[in-house]
Amino acid sequence: MADRLVLALALLISTSALAAETAPRTSVIEADVTAAPTVESDGFLDPMRELKFNPGLDQREFERSTLAALNVYDPLESMNRRIYHFNYRFDQWVFIPAVDGYRYVTPQFVRTGVSNFFNNLGDVPNLFNSLLQLKGKRSAEITARLMFNTLIGVGGLWDPATKMGLPRQSEDFGQTLGFYGVPEGPYLMLPIFGPSNLRDTTGLVVDYVGEREANFLDVAETSSDHPEITLLKAIDRRYSTNFRYGQTNSPFEYEKVRYVYTQARKLQIAE
Repeated sequence: MADRLVLALALLISTSALAAETAPRTSVIEADVTAAPTVESDGFLDPMRELKFNPGLDQREFERSTLAALNVYDPLESMNRRIYHFNYRFDQWVFIPAVDGYRYVTPQFVRTGVSNFFNNLGDVPNLFNSLLQLKGKRSAEITARLMFNTLIGVGGLWDPATKMGLPRQSEDFGQTLGFYGVPEGPYLMLPIFGPSNLRDTTGLVVDYVGEREANFLDVAETSSDHPEITLLKAIDRRYSTNFRYGQTNSPFEYEKVRYVYTQARKLQIAE
């Protein structure tokens, strides 16, 4: 009789323990989502407990809300889209074939030297804008780059400065305007040049005029008599740019490019 009583008591205790173990799992489903999340043994919170689902949200509404997050001030969107289509065709029929031909007829070391040369010229407006933005350390680094690459690198054909720990920095007048709080204005798609906005387009013009006036290494003046230099610069710029129209394989590529460009410029200005 005593043995049966002990056995019944043991069964009762084990049943209570099993119920205690399974009770928290049931309460996870029934608990209010506002309850404080529990910390798992590995230190991570259970994220599903904080999620709130909208059962009335259909797929189209989700897509519309997602695209709304990519919105950028674009009052000239109709015109910009036509220019975007023009750039796509120009890239497909002119720029990319020219780049492919350039890559075919010139060896790698020549292409690298051309890119280094034009990058060295570009360090002049980089220095100018770094000074305007009161970036003392960056201005000193760009000055050192110009000296090393121009003198040791034979006019910039080589880039010893990067190997010396002075990587190229990109600063333009659009960033300078943004640094002083000038708003970006409406989004613009420029023919051939690609995405921009009113502020950055103004900066592009100022940088162009400044580079012409500086006439570093007499390249700007020589280019007036030899337009092939300007053509080579344009081909090199396209050769150095990895973006290809249509590479996202998305019907919303225009919106994506617009959004990425806008956010990237904000990050460059805040740098």
